Amino acid sequence: MKTMTIAALALALFALPLAACGGNGDGKLAKQVEKAADNRADAMEANAKDLEEQAKQERKTGDERADAIRAADVNAAAMTPEQRGDVVANQAAAVR
Repeated sequence: MKTMTIAALALALFALPLAACGGNGDGKLAKQVEKAADNRADAMEANAKDLEEQAKQERKTGDERADAIRAADVNAAAMTPEQRGDVVANQAAAVR
């Protein structure tokens, strides 16, 4: 009986780690899922950094255009609404 108990215990100790890994590839799949998610997150962060730099440049350009309009004392009242809209939308020169 004691030998049988020891043998059963030994078998359980050796079988337990094997049962934990399962051998069905789920660990590999889980790592692939994590890696893919990390890659997507890295790409999103890179895009966010690029967009942040573009936003900074857009603000700087807007400030410079506004300063040029003020410095040139542009007669906005003489412009048509379409002309003013084009200047605001950055589709036309602010100062000529």
